[in-house]
Amino acid sequence: MPYATQADIEALYGADALTGVADRDGDGVADAGAVAAALVRASDEIDLHVGAAYALPLAATPPQLVQLACDIALYRLALDGGVRTDEHRTRYDDAVAVLKRIADGKARLSFPADPGAPPPDPDDPFSGQGPRPVVVAGPPRLFSRETLRDL
Repeated sequence: MPYATQADIEALYGADALTGVADRDGDGVADAGAVAAALVRASDEIDLHVGAAYALPLAATPPQLVQLACDIALYRLALDGGVRTDEHRTRYDDAVAVLKRIADGKARLSFPADPGAPPPDPDDPFSGQGPRPVVVAGPPRLFSRETLRDL
C-alpha cells in the first residue's frame, strides 16, 4: 500500500509540479497511472529502509513517510519523463538520507496518536514513547585503582 497519494503530492507541491513530471501524453494533466506506479515504487523503496527498524506493514502511516514518498515519487516521475532537475535529485537524496537514518536507528518515526490510547502521563518522561529504556545497576566496584594499588 503506498504511503502517499496523488492528492498528497498536489497538496505539497501543487498540481503544476506534478503535471510537469507526470504528463505523459501532453494533454496538460498528470497521468494517474504513472503517478500511482511511481508512488508504489517509492513506497517499496521506503519499505527497504524502514523494514530494518520497524515491523512491516506499519499499523499507521507516519506523516514523515508521506513527505518522503512524495519526494521519491516526484524524482522517479521526473527521471522517467526526462525532466529531472537538480532540485528533484536533491530532494530524493535528502529523502534517502532520512531513510538511512531511520534504518540505522538514528531517527524515529512518529506515528499518529491512537484515539483509544490513554493520554500520556505528564509525570512520566517516557510515557507514550514506546518501550522504556534499559537501566542497568549493580553493586559497587570490587577492583579500582585504590584496591589494586598494593598488588
